[in-house]
Amino acid sequence: MSEQNPILTPSQLNTLARDLLESAFPLVWVEGELGNVTRPGSGHLYFTLKDARAQVRCAMFRPKSQWLKFVPREGLKVLGRGRLTLYEARGDYQLVFDHLEEAGEGALRRAFEGLRARLAAEGLFDEGRKRPLPQWVRRLAVITSPTGAAVRDVLSVLGRRLPLLDVEILPSLVQGDTAAAQITDLLQRAGASGRYDAILLARGGGSLEDLWAFNDERLVRAIAASPVPVVSAVGHETDFTLADFAADVRAPTPSVAAELLVPDGRDLAQRLRMLRSRLRALQRQRLVQAMQRADRAALRLQAQSPQARLHLLRQRHAELQRRLDALWQRQLQARVSRLRHASAVLRAHHPARRLAQLQARLQRLESRPQAFIARVLQRDTLRLRGLARSLEACSPLATVARGYSILTRADDGRLVQSVQQVAPGDRLQARLRDGGLALTVQAVQPGEDSGNR
Repeated sequence: MSEQNPILTPSQLNTLARDLLESAFPLVWVEGELGNVTRPGSGHLYFTLKDARAQVRCAMFRPKSQWLKFVPREGLKVLGRGRLTLYEARGDYQLVFDHLEEAGEGALRRAFEGLRARLAAEGLFDEGRKRPLPQWVRRLAVITSPTGAAVRDVLSVLGRRLPLLDVEILPSLVQGDTAAAQITDLLQRAGASGRYDAILLARGGGSLEDLWAFNDERLVRAIAASPVPVVSAVGHETDFTLADFAADVRAPTPSVAAELLVPDGRDLAQRLRMLRSRLRALQRQRLVQAMQRADRAALRLQAQSPQARLHLLRQRHAELQRRLDALWQRQLQARVSRLRHASAVLRAHHPARRLAQLQARLQRLESRPQAFIARVLQRDTLRLRGLARSLEACSPLATVARGYSILTRADDGRLVQSVQQVAPGDRLQARLRDGGLALTVQAVQPGEDSGNR
């Protein structure tokens, strides 16, 4: 097989097909009827999506399948968004969904996505244009249905957390053809009145169609243009409307919105107690400081009176006089002590006394050189005699004087100690006690012990 046509295994072929499908097809919206719905213990959802002429295998993996707002069942028409891929174990292509809803909401969902994209492009949903909520909301406008569960939840939370808050319910329809226009009108009038610190849009949960009034373009633009911060609390936590994106703050539920808008009264009471304690401590501290300043001022005022000033000057004069007398006494005693010491030094160094000391020392020194020289001569004489005796004992001349002679070689002067050092014909020198002899070796006669040397 040539390199242009390699041999592939089934798994390699499936991988190539899967890559081709996933890269060639973008996310697609598909509408059809559910069939063969199964949900194993893993939490994944497997089904087929079919119409009158065809069907396709589908899957929706956990946790996407757990977020569904309806129960998938046989024969239910649905609209979903997914990507095309290949299940390699069977070699079948399938759709993997990340969103699934009942088919009746499909048109609304497409309208919702299109309007959302257009308004987002205009910057109506930018985080930079949104304002934070005021720290203290004194008057709150709540635009909602006066008979719905949302208004009861909001009033219950506000009453529990901050009963003193001034809340005004602006009743409005929250569902139907005229709801959007009515909510928009109330919102614009509330913002223009200047009465409120914040505006809350509240509604309970429902389907996309039920919440459609809060996706109205005119309402979204009114929220973005409101001079008062707007909080959107529409539907449940998983519900999103365009009003949520345009509002300054989005709350997952009306109850959470009420908690965001006002602090807990118990926390405020605790903070007031803490501030009251700090204020009292500060007042006590300021009072003590004021009393201390008053005492210092009284002392300064008292010290500035003529009688007190004169008394203070007299005290200072007496103290300075005492210090001056003490200083004079110390200086006088120091000078007398130095004078006595100088007198003693002068007496010790008087010329007559010094001359007598030098004369006595001279007399002692006159006899010391002769005795020292005699001792040195005697010591050196004895040492010289000892050295002479030692030298005489070691000298070879003493041996010669006793009748012996010293033989040396005539050519190099080396001492001859053995007959083995000479040969017939060698010239030698013999030193005797009274002179020397020049000798020539005629023969060599080894002794008995010459072989042991």
